[in-house]
Amino acid sequence: MEKPFILHMLTTAKNLSPFDVNMAMDAGWISAVPYINVEPSEVRGLVQDAIFSRSPKGLLRTAIFIGGRETKQAMDMLKMAKNSMVPPFEVSVFADPSGAFTTAAGMVAAVEKELADKFGTTLQGKNVLALGGTGPVGQAAAVIAAQAGANVRIIGRQLDRAERTAELCSEEFGDGKISIAAGADSDKAEYIKTADVVFATGAAGIELLSAEMIASAPQLKVAADVNAVPPSGIAGVDAFDNGKPIAGSVSGAVGIGALAIGNIKYQAQSRLLKRMLESDQPLFLHFEHAFEVAREFIKTSK
Repeated sequence: MEKPFILHMLTTAKNLSPFDVNMAMDAGWISAVPYINVEPSEVRGLVQDAIFSRSPKGLLRTAIFIGGRETKQAMDMLKMAKNSMVPPFEVSVFADPSGAFTTAAGMVAAVEKELADKFGTTLQGKNVLALGGTGPVGQAAAVIAAQAGANVRIIGRQLDRAERTAELCSEEFGDGKISIAAGADSDKAEYIKTADVVFATGAAGIELLSAEMIASAPQLKVAADVNAVPPSGIAGVDAFDNGKPIAGSVSGAVGIGALAIGNIKYQAQSRLLKRMLESDQPLFLHFEHAFEVAREFIKTSK
């Protein structure tokens, strides 16, 4: 009798995301077992309990999902999990804190598509503003875009926090191979004058880019908003918009709304969960892999 598929789902929060549980079960994981309020120091013990309870063959039907709220913490836990494996006792691990990695991947992939389709260009050399970019989605999106060749600036209400976040993204997540800048929200009216792309990744229900700023952006091409709660994070961009021209844009910029991004995010998360099911080798998945599958989905859905 074959072993059932078991996904051990770890989170540092007091509750596991019902969204993630539904995604796991729909992807084919028969059992999604929650572990809440997990301390990073507990990861090693939990991982080794999981890997030593099954034979190497049985472990092909076992995996670990890492949730939580913080990007760095999730990436640290992913590394701890990987370092806790004892070959041939190994399982796949997928980190996606608050869905931030797959959401960011979906947003950047959608922007990349609009740049190609509407403007015949790529992210290479483009000036990108990540508004509200100090949070998990903004951090992941900033790194993904920078790795794709964009000049990225993380904008936050407090400059010192934006600077710390930009340094973290460049050095920790980008391995020092990228250089992300920082800026204060109070100066975004100046930054928008040279922006090609805007990511709105702040808290729900807060407008981060006004109609006046859009009208003052002479080279803006694409603006993407992950906020589905009114008011929109970007004026004139509806949650359902998917490459629709933004009213009042002097440069012909197009908008991408939260639900259009959400569709790609859903596909990316589902495909990575299924990839762990189907792989005969342990996988260690995060935002880079999410972007890879988001690109694949867009390419194959044309």
